[in-house]
Amino acid sequence: MKAFEYLNINELKSFLLDVGTILPVFVWGPPGIGKSSIINQFSKEVGLECVPLLGSQLAPEDLIGIPQIDGKVSRFIPPSMIVREKEFCLFIDELNIASPEIQKAFYSLILDKRIGEYNLPKGSIVIGAGNRSADSALVRQMPSALINRMIHVHLKVDHKIWLDWAKNESVHPWVIEYIQNRPSHLSTDIAPTDETPFSTPRSWHYVSDALKALGENPNPKMLDVLLYGSLTNHHATQFKAFIKQINYRYAVPKLITGAEPWPKDPKDRDILLFLVNSAKDYLIKELPKNEDELTSQKKKMVIQVKDSLKNLSFIDGEYAQNIITPTEAGETLPRWFLTDITKELPKLMMVKEKS
Repeated sequence: MKAFEYLNINELKSFLLDVGTILPVFVWGPPGIGKSSIINQFSKEVGLECVPLLGSQLAPEDLIGIPQIDGKVSRFIPPSMIVREKEFCLFIDELNIASPEIQKAFYSLILDKRIGEYNLPKGSIVIGAGNRSADSALVRQMPSALINRMIHVHLKVDHKIWLDWAKNESVHPWVIEYIQNRPSHLSTDIAPTDETPFSTPRSWHYVSDALKALGENPNPKMLDVLLYGSLTNHHATQFKAFIKQINYRYAVPKLITGAEPWPKDPKDRDILLFLVNSAKDYLIKELPKNEDELTSQKKKMVIQVKDSLKNLSFIDGEYAQNIITPTEAGETLPRWFLTDITKELPKLMMVKEKS
């Protein structure tokens, strides 16, 4: 049974426009995938000022205010950060990091749009957001009473939507082309438990900005500092190889049809691995799921691919075998092709070992 449904950024915006204007919504998702950006965009589209609060940085008096004597009674004066004359969108980020006292203070604010004696202007919207415990982020268990006061939605990364955004935002062309070829590298599904960097749409945007600052021929050491300080180790290594192969001008379609040779030099093994993975992605897109759907042109390509893989196996048998393994996203080559090619590749491994 499915526990929840994932929404991409466009779907989330649509949901907020329909539902978030009348009911409080909490957006779950890993760090760096655009939760804050989409809520800011939503606020602009409905014509409201977005007032952000960071749950992790709040003290109780930041919400409740401080008491002042009013005649024979005391009244709490609400803080300026949430007092507005016109309706607005209150965005409570990192709500599930806030202390239990702060989370309790949000009960009436989220449900009744009231804190102490202060009521948010009519038409105001309340939206919360936070990371999941699975993201290796610092989180606290939210009380059931707080959970029940909101509608919970889960945001996911969609590389096609991100690429459209990246092109409009003039993201560095190397980053755009790389993510087009390796879409699964846009985001690390589960953040590492240690203190190592990991890939997100935000970190790729950082890489883009830094690449522009480093210029057309970045210093190799500075490039290493940037990539290994921003991305998952594997993604950083593969992106370096991608940049290197740009300089060599290798074309994947020509490699798999034998029109161009695979790089043989041992010092180019990083490029070779990148090209092999790119070739696998290319074949997954180009080959039909069913063998009876093969056109004469595709049949010719399959023969060429087999010959190309034979040549690859003599350069590096392990890399040739890598073609038939699933991608990081779990995608595989068509079953009919795998059955056909695995009959030949083991023999090729034996030939290489004898030679």
